[in-house]
Amino acid sequence: MALILREKHVRSLLSMRDTITVLEEAFNALAQSIQSGRNDVVQHPRTRIAIPKGVLTFLAGAAAPFGVMGFKTYTASREGIRYLIMLFSSQNGQLLSILEAERIGSMRTGGTSAVATKYLAREDATIVGLIGAGAQAVTQLMGVCTVRPITIVYVYSRRARERELFCQEMQRLLNVQVIPVNHPRQAIEPADIVITATTASEPVLHGEWLKPGCHVNAIGSNWAHRRELDFTTLQRSSIISTDSVEQAQIEAGDFLIPINEGLLDWQRIHDLFRIIHYRRPQRTSPTDITIYKGLGTALEDIATAAHVYNLARRQGLGEEISLLI
Repeated sequence: MALILREKHVRSLLSMRDTITVLEEAFNALAQSIQSGRNDVVQHPRTRIAIPKGVLTFLAGAAAPFGVMGFKTYTASREGIRYLIMLFSSQNGQLLSILEAERIGSMRTGGTSAVATKYLAREDATIVGLIGAGAQAVTQLMGVCTVRPITIVYVYSRRARERELFCQEMQRLLNVQVIPVNHPRQAIEPADIVITATTASEPVLHGEWLKPGCHVNAIGSNWAHRRELDFTTLQRSSIISTDSVEQAQIEAGDFLIPINEGLLDWQRIHDLFRIIHYRRPQRTSPTDITIYKGLGTALEDIATAAHVYNLARRQGLGEEISLLI
């Protein structure tokens, strides 16, 4: 019997600390799979089908060490976005679970940024500068506050009222000082960790604002024609990473735009799993600036979904359904 898991189940089961642990294990499993030649951890880049009134998106992967394979799909239209994960056994192909996946997507995005922060940010980082105050910004802060001793967060977004409410809620949730500011530069200049979580199509982060030694998590864009980072940000960085270079070559406008202009080379961009597993490249100076560009991959989705499914089975949660028996 397959298990239907809804957003309420995901919210009750999935913690940020567990998400970070699962994602770190998944990236290490990917590295080991490639190193050994087993190919038992596989992920395909995101594909999109666009029609006049909406977009269908699809990401598929397999992670035999987690016992699963599956896919995430979502539709986007003027009525909103709807997310779904189908999870199958990697042993026999049995359908394990159908999961509503908005929360999973948000948590694994924040969790992957947290993993990148753990390996790339300075250990004494305490100040965060955030551009954006939407749903993704929430889990970004949850993630970095889990892996670094954050004491203060400066937040900029275009809508002042939403910015104020966001800061109030995050201060209550995280028990750190969260301060709204009126210009993005005010958020970025003092920051040890910078986060961009916007829907911008043009750069919102300018490299001259960055403090020496800071780490940047840019997660807002996964379209080839959009970017949040200007070229100076990339130029000043000692390490540039992403959760999938293969996927970045299709959809990371933050890289594709300067590469197409002859200003950047793919050789400078590193897969996060290599940094985690091989511990290289790594900081050589306290003043190094580092970047993680988050896109969101199938492996992140299915590994996190497998964790939720296993917890639900143990706790007797969800709705059983006879399907594809």
